[in-house]
Amino acid sequence: MTSQPAPFVIAIDGPSGSGKSSVSRAVATRLGAGYLDTGAMYRALTWWCRHTEVDLGDAAAITAAAVALPLDIGDDPQAPSVTVDGTDVAADIRTSEISSLVSTVATVPDVRVEMQRRQRALIDDIAARHGACVAEGRDVTTVIAPDAAVRILLTASEEARLRRRSLEVHGATDEASIAATRDQVVRRDRDDSTVSQFTEAADGVTVVDTSDLDFAGSIDAVMSLVDAARGR
Repeated sequence: MTSQPAPFVIAIDGPSGSGKSSVSRAVATRLGAGYLDTGAMYRALTWWCRHTEVDLGDAAAITAAAVALPLDIGDDPQAPSVTVDGTDVAADIRTSEISSLVSTVATVPDVRVEMQRRQRALIDDIAARHGACVAEGRDVTTVIAPDAAVRILLTASEEARLRRRSLEVHGATDEASIAATRDQVVRRDRDDSTVSQFTEAADGVTVVDTSDLDFAGSIDAVMSLVDAARGR
């Protein structure tokens, strides 16, 4: 009997605006792999807490919501879906309101334990079904999938990250648009860094700086590491 190749996991972490989501989806598409946005899971939980009127000052209540969260997250990199209790929230979780609140939810220690448990299970399932999984977030390389075949910290200068996120959110990169985006990017990174390390690469994690790379160049940089790990 011919043995099946072991599932191949690619873990990509990075700060807001580094390009990790778009690059991760593109890499997964190119490989025919499944995709997991771990950050979307925290956003979905934040939406659920707001929807069910959970007190965001009550860590125990947020944790209970995380345990009960009726989440279905799709693994298609070209059309990643996020559904909570039957409601499509893929667009709702990207609003400025959710962006401003997600760190409050994501920094609760017991919430992270529950979400990390779910994320490990999802990565195992996606990789088994597709043969490979590209998972991205804040602590995938260090906590969720430290044994992944490829572990990458995707980073960029603060200027580049603010410009990219401003263009994504506001459709412009003028001074006012960048200023309006700064809180979402800089404050979120500062808050999230209290519970996960994504500003410096851990041992065995390769840094890819996209500050001076365009989208295609960023994809190629990641794919070169993937191909090397696969022996191509």
